[in-house]
Amino acid sequence: MPQANRDKLAEERKRAARVSVISNSCLIASKLTVGLAIGSISVISEAIHSSVDLLAAIIALVAIRIAARPADKSHPYGHGKFENLSGTVESLLIFVGAGVIIFEAVEKIEYKSETNTAIWGVLVMALSATVNFWVSRYLYRVARETDSVALKADAAHLYTDVITSLGVLVGLGLVWITGWSWLDPVTAIAVALLIIHAGWEILIHSVSGLLDSSLPSEEEKQISQVIESFSASYVNYHDLRTRQAGPERHINFHLVVPDEMTAQKSHQLCDNLEEAIAKVINGVILQIHIEPQSVCNEVDGKYRCSPIHSTHHYGG
Repeated sequence: MPQANRDKLAEERKRAARVSVISNSCLIASKLTVGLAIGSISVISEAIHSSVDLLAAIIALVAIRIAARPADKSHPYGHGKFENLSGTVESLLIFVGAGVIIFEAVEKIEYKSETNTAIWGVLVMALSATVNFWVSRYLYRVARETDSVALKADAAHLYTDVITSLGVLVGLGLVWITGWSWLDPVTAIAVALLIIHAGWEILIHSVSGLLDSSLPSEEEKQISQVIESFSASYVNYHDLRTRQAGPERHINFHLVVPDEMTAQKSHQLCDNLEEAIAKVINGVILQIHIEPQSVCNEVDGKYRCSPIHSTHHYGG
């Protein structure tokens, strides 16, 4: 991918992350103001929950800035995994938020606390749900378009806040209709379980990137189809390996070419393959190892090539 395109995508990620920081800051201020004005502990606690969202948004913004840095001597493969690290931290923050909700709900059930249904508290929760819903949708869209793990995690974090706010509203509504105060904490526990599920999915996706898991099978199939579309120009290919680091997809494979193919033609073939793969897969960083046919043996339909030079390890 040309550097200009990489820079453009990086700016889109940063812009989305800044929107998340600003929206969370405004929601914290509104919840805290209303909570203190009406003396509602539940609304004040929601302001605290939004503070966790703000922390997650700041982490995402910092990670996106670092991940956008070009490769250097200390990080020859770039800084993309900072986004995976950010996603991992944000998923853990989601678990913390769910744990706090469950703790508060159990405490409310145990001590049979009364639920405050003041209209201002309901309005601020409705505002919070609405703002976070639209911001999370925006973040999800940018995350899909730019393959940002950090933004996807931040969007999921905000979406859990939408679920939390709606849960509070549903709980308050049920209490107002039935007069049963225990419905509020029970609803909160149900919401917390949904949040834990969302956090778990983000954690698995983020950690898989840190552990260099292969790209999804659908993407690997697309890559193979592109390579095979050039089959008239080479003998065979093997050892296809893939991994993802943040928005970058690293693809490596060995290409067996006819002995008579010149270095210039081999180089042109690699350029054509890279250009074709980049049209179907975003953020491609491709490395192709060229091997002459004469050093390869075909066994059971697979090529095994002897190295032209060998590396020896000396020592005990």
